[in-house]
Amino acid sequence: MKQRHIVIIEDDESLVRLLSDVLNQEHFNITLALPTPEYLKQIVTQQPALIILDVMLPGESGFEFLEELKANHRTQHIPVVILSNLGQDAEIRRAKTLGAVDYIVKSDHSIEEISQRIKRIVAA
Repeated sequence: MKQRHIVIIEDDESLVRLLSDVLNQEHFNITLALPTPEYLKQIVTQQPALIILDVMLPGESGFEFLEELKANHRTQHIPVVILSNLGQDAEIRRAKTLGAVDYIVKSDHSIEEISQRIKRIVAA
């Protein structure tokens, strides 16, 4: 059976609660975090099936964290989905160039649509 652990790096608490509730119903194990050097070390140890990452975060940006994650040989294989309010072509291109497998603009999709996309990626 595929691993069902997902790390959500997002500072919008209401979105985190909604997304966690939906993904928990799908039997995913959810861990919440903010990008810190300590948490990057935990991701190396945990080896989640997927990381859901916001771009606009306090401190380090999601792009910076994605770059660090993909530069580490022990985490570069972990799929990352960007979930952001930023939807300009330049941000989407940057995320995909840095290694994101998908880019979802929060305001363009329902929680159910986001959940379906995440399930497809984890199942692949």
